[in-house]
Amino acid sequence: MLLSILLQVAASAGLAKLGAGIGAGLAAIGAGIGIGKIGGSAMEGIARQPEAASDIRMNMIIAAALIDAVSLFAIVVCGFIL
Repeated sequence: MLLSILLQVAASAGLAKLGAGIGAGLAAIGAGIGIGKIGGSAMEGIARQPEAASDIRMNMIIAAALIDAVSLFAIVVCGFIL
């Protein structure tokens, strides 16, 4: 069922648009998973060493911002293909 829908979309809209849509979706999902793992690991680290909370929090925010920037760039590139 899903394969037939994907093939119909590919035939009518072209493979570039199908690839751009899938790429944008994967970039958003990957960023969500990455930021979730960073947040979970940071909370675990703060629970183990509460005195290092400010350092862990700052590094978590920097890493999350970098992941968010890369995913936004990927979504913009996929948007240009559409």
